[in-house]
Amino acid sequence: MGNPDLPTPEPIVSKLIEAARVPLNHGYSVSRGVAKLREAIAARYARKWNVRLDPESEVIVTIGAKEGLAHLVMSILEPGELAVVPQPAYPIHTYSVIIAGGKLLGVSAAEPAGLLDRLEGAFSKERPKLAILSFPNNPTGACVDLNFFEELVALARRFGVFVVHDLAYADIVFDGYRAPSILEVEGAKEIAVELFSLSKSYNMAGWRVAACVGNPAAIAALTRIKSYLDYGVFQPIQLAAVVALDDCGDAAREIAEVYRARRNILVDSLASMGWRAEKPRGGMFVWAPIPERFRASGSLEFSRLLLTHAKVAVSPGIGFGEAGDGYVRFALVEDEQRIRQAARGVKAFLSGAGGGG
Repeated sequence: MGNPDLPTPEPIVSKLIEAARVPLNHGYSVSRGVAKLREAIAARYARKWNVRLDPESEVIVTIGAKEGLAHLVMSILEPGELAVVPQPAYPIHTYSVIIAGGKLLGVSAAEPAGLLDRLEGAFSKERPKLAILSFPNNPTGACVDLNFFEELVALARRFGVFVVHDLAYADIVFDGYRAPSILEVEGAKEIAVELFSLSKSYNMAGWRVAACVGNPAAIAALTRIKSYLDYGVFQPIQLAAVVALDDCGDAAREIAEVYRARRNILVDSLASMGWRAEKPRGGMFVWAPIPERFRASGSLEFSRLLLTHAKVAVSPGIGFGEAGDGYVRFALVEDEQRIRQAARGVKAFLSGAGGGG
């Protein structure tokens, strides 16, 4: 699992404790999120991406990005309507469509450079209602620049497709890369929303707090369905999230640096044994092609071999769809010493099995 192993920054925890001691915070919370947090989310978008959001009509707090995305798709997609999801994909991107009763159209995302052409083909031939994308991508680590979103918004407006962008790894970026927001593109709010999560940026995965921002009609629809289904995140958590967004920017950058160092150790160690994997510019995973000798057996069997013989757990690529079956995903959720230990185990296994190529 991509479950951060580092602690939540202390100022956030302190605010949670302080707010939890106030009896007024113990009751039901409003399902769309407290005003202070919605305002903090809007302020962060203004600072980081120069995007102006109305906290009242263009921001809603969700119980993590997965809950927000699943309920958003339920509120947009009618049973039988078509949604495009590039493959391989984080499972909720695929299963939110299935849960909503929609029809799934997978588009290969093996090479982001050709993804726009494939999306244009799907939009023009199939006329889907919805497209769900995510960059930096999980599981592949693929990243795009702002011009990708400019072209995507133009395509979506041309063919009448609504876009959902999952920006869960906005702050986990390396080597000078800046993850763009789709909402930076002029006119994007007319056809798009974006999900932003605090889980990875501030090591708050278990806190379950995120936001959906952008198109007011979609935000209103999500607000309505959430009002029937839940009462929102525990209020002290929301107040602590305000501290994260307002005061913990340095902590987010330090967390990203930890993942960068881990990424380098893992990828360099794999390369030293003849196993080549790209260094992603964002995210907390390494997406590695299965060594040629093992590729025919598939990712599930290769993952079993690594667990049995190298004592290393990876995610088989097939868990992210058929397009991922030639890969495994390493999660950078162990410290540097443990990553080196894992690499030694992998090297011993590959050497004993006849090499890594």
